Amino acid sequence: MSGNAVTLALTGDVMLGRGVDQILPHPGDPVLREPCVRDAGSYVELAEAANGPVPCPAEFAWPWGEALRTLDGLAPAARVCNLETSVTRSGDFAPCKDVHYRMNPANVSALGVARPDVTVLANNHVLDFGVRGLLETLDTLAAAGLRTAGAGRNATEARAPAIVPLDGSAGGRLLVVSMGSPSSGIPRHWAATGKRPGVHVVRESSLADAEEVARRVGELKRPGDVAIASVHWGSNWGYDVPPEQVRSAHALIDGGLNLVHGHSSHHPRPVELYRDRLVLYGCGDFIDDYEGIGGYGAYRDDLRLLYMVTLDTGTGLTAEVRLFPFQARRVRLLPASPADTEWLRVTLDRVSAPFGARVETDPPGVLTVRARTDSRRNGAQPRCM
Repeated sequence: MSGNAVTLALTGDVMLGRGVDQILPHPGDPVLREPCVRDAGSYVELAEAANGPVPCPAEFAWPWGEALRTLDGLAPAARVCNLETSVTRSGDFAPCKDVHYRMNPANVSALGVARPDVTVLANNHVLDFGVRGLLETLDTLAAAGLRTAGAGRNATEARAPAIVPLDGSAGGRLLVVSMGSPSSGIPRHWAATGKRPGVHVVRESSLADAEEVARRVGELKRPGDVAIASVHWGSNWGYDVPPEQVRSAHALIDGGLNLVHGHSSHHPRPVELYRDRLVLYGCGDFIDDYEGIGGYGAYRDDLRLLYMVTLDTGTGLTAEVRLFPFQARRVRLLPASPADTEWLRVTLDRVSAPFGARVETDPPGVLTVRARTDSRRNGAQPRCM
């Protein structure tokens, strides 16, 4: 490595609304308008039926469980998560949606307890309760001292990267640009405009959109800075990575971004080392209320990953990638068992092989990502799994 190294903590979707909100100290209105579920408390009952009693009320740190201890022990320079819920008391259910997530603003400490440096918001749930709900979300997070990206009162705010000073990196900064694609379920009319609040929407099929994002970030980036593109894209289930996502990710890297932080899928998807820069095509959920819901057990969505990525601020290259596995039980994160950790390793290694990445266990209980040295190394054409 040249220059200084900086370690970042990344998670996938943090869904503190609906059932999770109901166990917190200040549960909001539980009313839902889903086809089969009308009360958010039903999701708590499913979790209890699967794994035992859930404390109610639970302290704000409860959903994060042992992940907080891990985060504090590793002491990353910055923490980035995707908050996939609105933070509002609004009852303006978006008419175009079957599933709506909201968390009572009085429970915002359930996010603050993890001390995220950037909370990205360009996703398919932040406007579940309309513009009024989005504005309350922005105001609540700002009042709590939480830096956001990806949504705003107009297009300029929604597209602006969050900027975080990085201690110990020779004055360098972290730039995080947040954006979402309609492929994740974001309605196109949620896009922020010059006069309308909304989210930063891009088309993953458009290289021009990726190049424009890279250009805007490049105008702000200085020597010693590192830049992340945090992208909400793709379907909920499966390991397929559409070719347009690969092209978009590569265009972002080619345009000067140092890392692509993809999310939306409910379980981890392939990882790639492209030009020695990390692409996470889907980080999976980190916190949600899906415990006890059947139908997709083959994907083991109860298993969650905390991504710790070390970047060289001199070269912008990825120096180290460590994945810390957890399991959701009783709406709380616990360390995954050795058997579950090995299941994750085998699965991620298999689906990431066409992207030139190998997933190994080193040390025990921690997964690492390295470039492959066999015939399926970086540069081979990725294939759908």
